[in-house]
Amino acid sequence: MRVAITGAGGRLGRALIAALEESPATGPGGPIPWTRADFDLDEPGRPGERLDRDRVEAIIHAAAWTDVDGCARDPSLALRRNADAVDALARAAAERGIHFVLVSTNEVFDGERTDGRGYRPEDPVSPPNPYGASKLAGERAATAAYEAGAGDLDIVRTSWLFGPGAPDFPTKILAAAERARADGAPLRVVSDEWSSPTYVADLAEALVDLVVNRPPGPPATHHVVNAGVASRADWAREVLRLGAMTDVATEDVPSTSWPRPSTPPRWGVLEPTELPGGEPLRDWRGAMADYAPVLRRAVAAASAAR
Repeated sequence: MRVAITGAGGRLGRALIAALEESPATGPGGPIPWTRADFDLDEPGRPGERLDRDRVEAIIHAAAWTDVDGCARDPSLALRRNADAVDALARAAAERGIHFVLVSTNEVFDGERTDGRGYRPEDPVSPPNPYGASKLAGERAATAAYEAGAGDLDIVRTSWLFGPGAPDFPTKILAAAERARADGAPLRVVSDEWSSPTYVADLAEALVDLVVNRPPGPPATHHVVNAGVASRADWAREVLRLGAMTDVATEDVPSTSWPRPSTPPRWGVLEPTELPGGEPLRDWRGAMADYAPVLRRAVAAASAAR
């Protein structure tokens, strides 16, 4: 199977390439990495020509503008990158009957839920910010394209991604803890935002399962996250434990302590849906334990470079 990955140079894109390289389903040619030069969110151009050139049979659209504060500052640009670009690519893929997998976000939900349950795919959507609105517009554009075309469509919502690449939440927490330790001050951590931290390597394996094993059928929406729920503060303390920095005291604070252009959902928890292989993603703490050595090396390298 010839599988193309947009955003191949990003955090999730690199994890997808690694997962697909180990999958026998992609054959000796392996996955097809599409970088910005192949598909530019600002200038989608004629993606059908690229699909034909690479003889693509399935595509995972991992490229997106995920700077939520940037999206809040420029909602029009967010819509162009996260919705209009999806529309162009999905229409070209649907015209060719290509399996299209769109990676989306928990921020299509307003986060005001108070019953302690995770959001299900069929629950009403109401984005609390321009980033979530742009991703929802992308979902709807892909759905419309596949209603008019052919092939399979899967929308995959996820949350709080972490893994190698540009500084993620765990990396930033360890850096902030170092500063707090130097200042002799507690590390202030947000205690009123909840979701499921999700390891990109685990998400990538789930996406490969979906591409390879999905039975033909109507468009479907999936919630794919590591098991378990955490607040930002819970996550930060686990990062400190794994990073051997438990001597740094923490102080729980509300999210309003850091005013920002974007408003994230306070309850951003997704209820996981079953994948074709039937195996749920493991608990986020187990995933963090696997990631910890990589994280510690990255932080050490950054410290040495300063």
